Amino acid sequence: MKAKLIFHRKNVEPNGDIIEMKMWKVPVSKDRPEGVRYSLVYVKGGKRIIGYDNAEKKGHHRHHGNQEDPYFFRGVDVLIRDFYRDVEKVRRGEI
Repeated sequence: MKAKLIFHRKNVEPNGDIIEMKMWKVPVSKDRPEGVRYSLVYVKGGKRIIGYDNAEKKGHHRHHGNQEDPYFFRGVDVLIRDFYRDVEKVRRGEI
């Protein structure tokens, strides 16, 4: 089975900020035991500020600027909530 895009949302705000989320259904594997591949990104000024993904052989992780940290995946709903929470923290200048 090939990856099948199951969700895609891209929002370009008036100031040019971009919030984009993509999710694919993929075969269950050691790298992706949930059967989902995802990429969520917040771009400001042409640079990724926040990103969540589960790139092959890297597992679930979160990007903030140039830093990359493991992310404990607890489901798609929680993932989206955590992503938006980080975006709002950046916008408020908290991170």
